[in-house]
Amino acid sequence: MRKINFINPFGSTAYDDIIRKTLSHYCAEGTQMDVTHLSNCPPDIDFFYSKHMIEQSLYEEVMLSEEAGYDAVIVGCLYDPGVRVARELVDIPVIGPLEASFQMAANFGHSTMVLTDHRKAVPYIYDQARLNSQGATMRGVDAIDWYVKDMIQDRSAVARDVVARSQKAAAKFGAETVIMGCTIIAAIYQEYLMEGGTPSPVPILNPNLLALKMAEGLADLHRNGGYFLARSGFYMKPTGHFESEFRRARKTWNDTKPIF
Repeated sequence: MRKINFINPFGSTAYDDIIRKTLSHYCAEGTQMDVTHLSNCPPDIDFFYSKHMIEQSLYEEVMLSEEAGYDAVIVGCLYDPGVRVARELVDIPVIGPLEASFQMAANFGHSTMVLTDHRKAVPYIYDQARLNSQGATMRGVDAIDWYVKDMIQDRSAVARDVVARSQKAAAKFGAETVIMGCTIIAAIYQEYLMEGGTPSPVPILNPNLLALKMAEGLADLHRNGGYFLARSGFYMKPTGHFESEFRRARKTWNDTKPIF
């Protein structure tokens, strides 16, 4: 049995059920996927100040996941908040849906683009594309202009916009596939398909699904001694007196963390 924690990086329960509903049936045999959320942080990640506050709570949850025996963690937001820092802290795989989508997109088409939620996210996704070394095959980023706390209240309208905007955006950028650039939009679109909705004619890549499959594969490798992080550079863990400082900082955070 492989245990995976899909963490919705929001201080809210509002998004847990739809992730569980639309992703659980994709789990491979022998996978236990739990869908959890954060506490002591903002309820949404639409603005970058909130994102940084959320990341602090996320680091603690990732460490607790490893301590609880999870084999991998998925950080369920296409910003991939805190993913690279979290890898410094634990030995289990930490999966970001955007990074996973970029790495797997070539299996679905020669070129891709990201259709994200709102305009503020567009330049951030472009920056992430450069960080992930996406070249000319990543054609562009567009938005359907929804905020996460609103879209969960009007899922049918979001699904209609996904179908319409994905076709237009793919044509605009000359992309063969579309990465659905918000994990909650992707879940809403998946729910729409499960309820008999007509799919977009453009292949839409679900980052939740791609993150799950990467998590399962890397969890298996980790359990069998085939996955380990390089600790000599970027993902070096705190050691020596740095470890003592880290443990004091972690205790201070847990003793004084904010209440929302």
